[in-house]
Amino acid sequence: MAQLLFTPLYRLNRMYPINKYVFEPDYHNMIQAATNHWVDRIPLYEHIINEKVIYEITGNKPYDLCYSEDEAESQEGFRQYWDFWKQMGYDTASHEFGICGILVGGGALYDHKEGCIKNREDFEKYPWDEIPKRFFDKYAPYIRNFEKTCPAGMKAVGGVGNGIFEAVQDIIGYVDLCYIKADDEELFADIFKAMGNVQYQIWNRFMDEFSDVFCVLRFGDDLGFKSSTLLSADDIRTHILPQYRRITDKVHSKGKPFLLHSCGNLFEVFDDIIDIANIDAKHSNEDEIAHFTVWVEKYGDKIANFGGIDTDVLCRHTPDYIRNYVIDCLNKVKGRGGIAFSTGNSIPDYVPTEGYLAMVETVREWRQDQNIRVR
Repeated sequence: MAQLLFTPLYRLNRMYPINKYVFEPDYHNMIQAATNHWVDRIPLYEHIINEKVIYEITGNKPYDLCYSEDEAESQEGFRQYWDFWKQMGYDTASHEFGICGILVGGGALYDHKEGCIKNREDFEKYPWDEIPKRFFDKYAPYIRNFEKTCPAGMKAVGGVGNGIFEAVQDIIGYVDLCYIKADDEELFADIFKAMGNVQYQIWNRFMDEFSDVFCVLRFGDDLGFKSSTLLSADDIRTHILPQYRRITDKVHSKGKPFLLHSCGNLFEVFDDIIDIANIDAKHSNEDEIAHFTVWVEKYGDKIANFGGIDTDVLCRHTPDYIRNYVIDCLNKVKGRGGIAFSTGNSIPDYVPTEGYLAMVETVREWRQDQNIRVR
């Protein structure tokens, strides 16, 4: 990995000649996958691709530009961002505009700050009504720039980032939320209702004004860890999933599918996620919980499944091992309903670029071979 950090871009491109494929993006492939249909040119998908990998492949740093206050600079950043996904063979780019970035008193989830709501008095004083306006004041210009720079044939997977549970944790903190659950169940319930109302207001306007550039809507809301859910299954059913349903109903009213990204061992509650929240597709898998093929086997008759290769495999193994892993996985899920292939989590900065390229190259080669056989 250390050696790769100093590998010149031209050498990476010689090792993995990503432009050797004839490729024109078609976001309809992603819609087909998200609505649980098999697509012969199986879509590549990724939840997040962080800056290091993009820079080592393209020499660009779009994240430094996208949220510039200078409109031209912002548009250039988003143009570079879209171009990366297109160059790598994706029909869509993934992007969310995160609620946790605008919450008053936020920061407990990502920055480990002290939560701002600890009791009923704090809850009543919290400026819930300000949050939707704060969201659009911050993000509306950037959503427009994102849309203006979308290439022909492409759309995005994403929308309003951070689900109900993550946003609640960002203003309270996980530990304090558990204390509130033990001390004041009525307050615990009211917090989720209030956050659900805020998120619905945001999603309602977002879908009416800003959803054209998105072909699949999604948020990430990590409900579990490797052995269990982070809240009890009953609490998830009672306080979280009904709030999801308000959002998915709005998304569906616009004729678009909804993808839930949620990490963790969710098997105890996943049938309820499908039935109550009415999601169309799910992303996230890691081998320590269950191989991707297990998710497809258990739920592929009900929803689409996005994912595939454990991110840890990209970090620890050689390109040859990654290639064999990916081919084995693709062959096992072929024809089983809606599949979009990716890592089971994301591409953080610690993933070696060589490992990421080995995965993408293998998928592109495999789907080209499949299409040749079909013809």
